[in-house]
Amino acid sequence: MAAGFATLPLPPYYVVAFSSQRTTGDNGYGAMADAMLELALQQPGCLGAESARSPDGFGITNAYFADEAAILAWKNHARHLGAQKLGQERWYEHYELRIARVERAYSGPEGR
Repeated sequence: MAAGFATLPLPPYYVVAFSSQRTTGDNGYGAMADAMLELALQQPGCLGAESARSPDGFGITNAYFADEAAILAWKNHARHLGAQKLGQERWYEHYELRIARVERAYSGPEGR
């Protein structure tokens, strides 16, 4: 999965925040995660993504979208639906998904 900060436009836009606790072992997760990130970034309205995972398997992925229609299209994409099913069956002990509209965004500490 790509590391680093996503380059995003000025708000407003949407974020899909996916927090998860992985099961033990890769079981094909790494390859699927890379493929889903690449596919998501190709979808109309996807603005970028950021992802991190700790050694104990807890991870957070933030995917950014232009609007709710783009989020729904990604949620229902056939290949993504297949990955969601596998995630529920073998890759995640637990997950939380939250969708929010970003009204303001800041960065720093450049220029302190």
